[in-house]
Formats: sequence, C-alpha cells, structure tokens
Amino acid sequence: MRVILTGGGTGGHIYPAIAIGQAILKEWPKTEILFVGTKEGLESKIVPETGLAFKTVDVEGWRRQLSFQVFKAGWKALLGTRQAARIIREFSPQIVIGTGGYVCLPVVWSAARQGIPTVIHEQNALPGLTNKFLSRWVERILLTFPESEKAFPPKVKSKLNLTGLPVRPVILQTTREEGLKYFNFSPHKLTLLGVGGSRGAKSINQAFVYVLKRLASDSRVQVIHITGQSGYEEFKRDLAAAGIDLANCGNITIRPYLSQMEYALACADLCVTRAGATFLAEMTAKGVPAVLIPYPFAAENHQEYNARALVHAGAAEMILDKALTGQILLKSVQGILFAENRRKQMAVASKNAGKPDATEKILQVIRSLV
Repeated sequence: MRVILTGGGTGGHIYPAIAIGQAILKEWPKTEILFVGTKEGLESKIVPETGLAFKTVDVEGWRRQLSFQVFKAGWKALLGTRQAARIIREFSPQIVIGTGGYVCLPVVWSAARQGIPTVIHEQNALPGLTNKFLSRWVERILLTFPESEKAFPPKVKSKLNLTGLPVRPVILQTTREEGLKYFNFSPHKLTLLGVGGSRGAKSINQAFVYVLKRLASDSRVQVIHITGQSGYEEFKRDLAAAGIDLANCGNITIRPYLSQMEYALACADLCVTRAGATFLAEMTAKGVPAVLIPYPFAAENHQEYNARALVHAGAAEMILDKALTGQILLKSVQGILFAENRRKQMAVASKNAGKPDATEKILQVIRSLV
C-alpha cells in the first residue's frame, strides 16, 4: 500500500499526521508513506526526523483582508495544485490523508479529482477553513470533538466519524509511579502541572509566579511548571523578585521545555495550560482535569472553542487570557486541587472526554476505504 499524508504550518497539524503514519506502518509494515508539506512550515524540520519520505509544494496561507498578499497566495495555490497533482500521479497512492493547514488544500483536492480515496482529520472543535472547503470532496471526515459536527454543512453529515485525536502510545503506557519517580516527587502529595506551550506563554508564566508564591510552602502540593524556552530566564528572575528561592523549595520543579511530557501527565492531578488540540487529547486520555487559558491569537479563536468543549463536558474550567491574573488563577487552582470530590469528578469527566482508542478508530476508517 502507498499512502500520502499532508498537513502543516503548526505542530497541531503535523503530529497527528505523523501519529497516523506510524500507526499505519505498525499495522501494515510494508506500506510506503510520503508526507507532502511546504519548505517553510515546521513540517520541513519535523517530518524528515521521523524517517518518513518528504516532498514539498509551493503554497501559503492568505489573509482575510484584500491585499497583494491575497493575489500572491492565490497564484501559489494554483502552482501548488499543479505540483501536488504531479506528485500524486507519480506516487500513485491508494489513499490520501490530510490533517489540516493550507497545504492540505491542493494535495487533498488534487487526489479527490484523480479519484483517489481521501480523508481529512479535524483536530479542533471549530473546523478550519481548509477542512470545511474540502469536506464536500473527501470520502471521510474524522473529528476530535463532537462540537465540530454542527460546523459542517448538512450534506456531508454521512461522512463524519468521531474518532478523537491519535495519542502517542507512550502517553498511555506511562504510569503514575513512573512519573513521580522521574521528578523525584512524593506519592502522598498532589501534583500541579503548568504548561505554557513549546514557546511559552508570558501571561501564564506571570500568573504562575503569584500561584507559586502561595504554594511554595504548602506541604500538600508539588508543582511542575514548563515555562517555554523563551520565558525561562525571565520566569526565574520573577520568582527571585517574588522572594521564591527554588533551592529551598523542594516541591517546585521548573523546566524551559519537557520532551518527556508523558511523565508529567502521568503524575498530574491538575493541569494549567493553553487549549491546543494535541495536548488536550493527551491530557484527557490520562484523565487529568484542567484550568484552560486559550491562546487568544489562535486562528479563528479555535482554542477557545476547544476549551469550551471540555468545560461543557465538566472536565475543565476556563479563564480567558485577557481576564487572567495571579489571584484568579490561584482561586481556580485551589478550588479544584484541594476539593477532593470535585477534582475526582472532573478527572472522570476528563477521562470520558478522552479518546484513547482514537488510533484504532482511524485505522478502521482507513481499512474501509482501502
């Protein structure tokens, strides 16, 4: 079997495609997989490191307002469509799977026009423009959130499959005991996890300084906070200015970045984070309740829609970034972390919202098409 994967721009589009590709290779080891992306996107760095074959097309996103950039993007879309059509003819795949981002448009559309089975995966509660356009052309539309269904036109309802977002196996396999051991934490304390994203989140870091000042001497809790590379040194300076000496605080661990997030999620009792779909899928697969602070500049404000879906499910509280202060964050954290019954109810709701079997459901759809 030959499969084309396409998606790009952000990690939220790239990592689900890689996870699907890895699952396909595990199920059908002789499969040839080609990932089609752009030279400028993160996929050009991330995908080759996985060992998947990689080719590019020339395409870029377009801004909503009329400008020269819109015409430039339109011209590139035409060029990218011709390139994608040629790649598809040469590779001759049995199926093409898109996971979002503007690169999906020429690749998936070209495959559909050539009569090749096509699938798109929508990570967010609010579907992106590309996937909404492609929905009329593809055979199957895979959803992460049930809230996404109403955003697609009625004529494509029969194509919708609520599969969830594929989660890395290591996330599901890592135990709480392994997570506690990794951080040298106590099994008798509650663990608070703060995550600002791979590039950090200044507003979350600033609010977390206030939270840590109140929790630094609390014997009931231990804290992991991931600041992001860009905010790490500033965060340490802010802690020092607030009178927090990390050398004398045995219950606080600060990291600029954590590649082994499976250990943190395995031992977390509560998570404070943005609302990117990939991380939320991993968090809910582990049944971790959350205080969500959606990134306010995400495309079409999709992170707020993701957060609202988990709030509606009873798995999270949401604080808008513009309303975030240390005092407000501390109140939410304490109101969940130290209220045992509520915390456990939210943990159950988080687990119910998670889709640990997402990968198998996606493979079932692929089997039905090839």
